[in-house]
Amino acid sequence: MAQHVLSLEAPSTTNKSILRLIDTSVYNAEIPVTCPTLQISVPGFSSSVTIPNVEPGFCNLVLTACDLELQSSSCGTEYAEIPDGIYIIKWSVSPNDIVFVEYNHMRITQALVLLQNAYCNLDLANCDPPVQVKDKLTELRLIQSMFEAAKSYVEYCHNPNRGMQLYEYAMKRLKKFDCSPCKTNY
Repeated sequence: MAQHVLSLEAPSTTNKSILRLIDTSVYNAEIPVTCPTLQISVPGFSSSVTIPNVEPGFCNLVLTACDLELQSSSCGTEYAEIPDGIYIIKWSVSPNDIVFVEYNHMRITQALVLLQNAYCNLDLANCDPPVQVKDKLTELRLIQSMFEAAKSYVEYCHNPNRGMQLYEYAMKRLKKFDCSPCKTNY
C-alpha cells in the first residue's frame, strides 16, 4: 500500500536563539497531503506548542523563542535564548493519529558554544603543543564526545534519562575546564 514516509531532521547549530528543522519526508504523489501539524514540547513543559502555517516539504524552518512560546514580548526585535535539553517533536499529516513521526531531539547548542569558546581560549600554534595544552585538548575532546553520546542516548538509543545525566555531567566538566585567561566570545 502506498503511503507517506515522514521524517524530520533538527541540525545542530551554535545560534542560541533558534531551533532549526528540515522536512526530509517522502510524500506519495498519489495521496493528498492535508492537515500538516507540527507540535513541539520544550524541555520542562508538559504540553506542546503547535506551530502554525507549516507546509510539507519545508527545507529550513527556523523557530525562535516566540514561536515556541518561551518569549511573549519584543518578538521580532529581541531574540531570547532557547534552552538545551530534550525537545519532543511530532510531525503529522491527515489522518494525524495514524500518519506521524515523533522524535526526541537533544539540543546541545549552549554546550557547543561553551566548547567552541574553550577551544578559542587554547594557546595553539602551527606546531606540536606543550604537554599542558595537549592535556587540555584531550579533556575537551572527551567532553565533546560526552555531548555527542548524550545526544545519541536520547535520539537513537531512546534513553532520555541517561542522555540528560551524561549531558549534565559533561556540562559540569566543561564549566570547570581551566581556560585561564578566558575570553568570552558569546
